[in-house]
Amino acid sequence: MINPFSILFRYLFLEMLPPFFINMAFFSFIFLMKQILDITDMIVNHNVGIGPVCLMLIYTMPYFLQYVIPMSVMMAVLLALLRMSSDNEIMALKAGGVSIYRLLPPVLAFSLVGTLLTGCMTIAGVPMGAHRFKTLLFEVATANLNVSLKERTFNDSFKDVMIYVNRIDPQSGHLQQVLIEDSRTGGATNTVVARTGELFGEPEKMLYQLRLFDGMISQVDPVKQSSYTIHFKTYDIRLDLKGAMSAVNISKKRIDEMMLKELRAYLQCQQKKGSGYRRALIKYHRKFSIPLACLAMGLLAVPLGIQNRHSKKSFGIGLGLFFFLFYYILLSVGTTMGENGYYPPVVGMWMPNAVLGGFAIFLLSRATREKSVDFFWFGTLISGVVRRLAKQ
Repeated sequence: MINPFSILFRYLFLEMLPPFFINMAFFSFIFLMKQILDITDMIVNHNVGIGPVCLMLIYTMPYFLQYVIPMSVMMAVLLALLRMSSDNEIMALKAGGVSIYRLLPPVLAFSLVGTLLTGCMTIAGVPMGAHRFKTLLFEVATANLNVSLKERTFNDSFKDVMIYVNRIDPQSGHLQQVLIEDSRTGGATNTVVARTGELFGEPEKMLYQLRLFDGMISQVDPVKQSSYTIHFKTYDIRLDLKGAMSAVNISKKRIDEMMLKELRAYLQCQQKKGSGYRRALIKYHRKFSIPLACLAMGLLAVPLGIQNRHSKKSFGIGLGLFFFLFYYILLSVGTTMGENGYYPPVVGMWMPNAVLGGFAIFLLSRATREKSVDFFWFGTLISGVVRRLAKQ
């Protein structure tokens, strides 16, 4: 039995910690980069407090951490073993009679920790964060409706009212080139087009008023088969956010906001051949398949990291990034194909793990026989597989 407190176990385990945290910080920053513009816009142009913005960031973190943690685990194992290989430590271990398989216990233990952390994200963090983010965003929108109005985007926050704004002045908050479709007047539909507009009201009462300037109203009544157009200099539209809130229950959870127990109950209520059932089943299996990808990625990093010391580090790191991208593509394809019913959602969610695990075992057996793992060999392998498939 392997002693978990052996020198080799502790040495390798501790060697993987620094690159793990560095990669966590780096990849988290990459994921946050796309949100910086939105955050800046909310603080500078819409006067949203730093507190709510920080909470929004915290609520979105579990979503990208479910991908960042497995990738950081893989890169940590890779970098630790590549460092040991370049310093001839792997060669010294082999010369001392230490099998490559003796490196697996600390790697698997480290990957298991990553699995548990990722599981906390997928099972609890992601649904809780998504639900609280939606609730907080709604609260911010009620306090400052300009936050929910986006340029060149159709906004349907209000029941039976669609608002489109071509441009929002960041200084004054004035709306330019406004299009509104108002279906609140029975069977008739009012289409309002205005050159400019202003939004003001009473946020504490959830009552807003949109004042439009220099525009026209076109009403079409299919029941009476009539239509007319009116030009105006000033026109006010009342927007009742409280009524919209009662029409759309903010507390009602979407599939990605459901905990395991709620998701199981939802699956039992759905028809097994329906698209809603397939989407929910995919979300259910993703909560377990993504965490377990840490084990497959950690195991795969071992043969990539213990390659010959004369090989460039870029070979191992490049292959590591390639396999992670390959995993993400397989996961995305599996999600799409599973939702559309081309094959069972279970297959789509667990196939990426099986493929990466198979590659890990194959490359590990190749590494134990002192055969190199590089881009040239990998390209030859892929081309050979493609030729065999073409012949069949």
